[in-house]
Amino acid sequence: MCVLALAWAADSRWQLVLIGNRDELHARPAAPLDRWSDRPQIIAGRDLEAGGTWLGISEERRFAVVTNVANPGGPQPGKASRGALIADLLSGDGAYANPTESDLDDFNPFNVIAVDAGTARLLTNRPSAERHRLDPGIYGLSNNGAFDDNWPKTERVKALLHDWLDGNGRDQGALLDALRADDAPQVEPARARHSPIFIRNPVYGTRCSTVVAVDRQGYGSIVERRYDPDGETTGETRFEFDWNARI
Repeated sequence: MCVLALAWAADSRWQLVLIGNRDELHARPAAPLDRWSDRPQIIAGRDLEAGGTWLGISEERRFAVVTNVANPGGPQPGKASRGALIADLLSGDGAYANPTESDLDDFNPFNVIAVDAGTARLLTNRPSAERHRLDPGIYGLSNNGAFDDNWPKTERVKALLHDWLDGNGRDQGALLDALRADDAPQVEPARARHSPIFIRNPVYGTRCSTVVAVDRQGYGSIVERRYDPDGETTGETRFEFDWNARI
C-alpha cells in the first residue's frame, strides 16, 4: 500500500478498520482480491511478478499490510520480497511467519502492521529494525515517511476514517468513494509531501482501494475496488469472513 489509515480497537463496534490505496506501475501484473488456491485461508490480491501481496486477511485471525519506504537510492537488489513477508505473516508459516528483528534487515525499507490472535504490531526496518505492540488508536502510514508521520495525505486519510467512525460507521462504500475523491496526477518527487491520496497517471498510479472491517465479534469483510490508468473503476470484489470459525 502507499497510503492507509488503521483504527485498532478504537471503536465500540469495530475491532479493526483499514482503509487505503495501493499505487503501483500499471504494467506490473497483479491478480485481484481472491481466496488463494495454495493457501485457502488467505484472502488477498496477489503480485504476479514476485508472488506475494501488499495486504490481506487470513481466516485464522490474521491481518497484514505493508508500505514500502521511499529510498532515494532505489531498492537494493538481492533483498527478499516484502510481499513474501506479508504472505508468511498471513499464513503463519514460512521463513518470515514470526520474524526476528534481524530478519527484518533481509528486506528493502518497509513498515508493516500485522494482527495475530488479537494483538496488533508494527514491524519496521527504518530507521532501525524493530517490532512493537500497538495500543488502541487510529494510525496512518504512507510510503513517504516513517510510521504515523504527519504527512498531509496520511493525515487526510486518518481524518476520513475518524469521521466515518464518528458517523454511523456502516457504509463501507462511502470509504471507498472518499479514497477516490482526493484525485490528481502524480507530482514530481520534490513535491511528494503534498501528493494526493488518489493518483491518476498512465504509467504509475492508484491501482486499487481497499477497506477491511472486523467487528468486536470477529465478523468481517474485505472489499477491493480496482482502477485503470485513467482512474476509471474496472471492478470490485468483496469477501466476508468470520474470525471465530477457525479458532
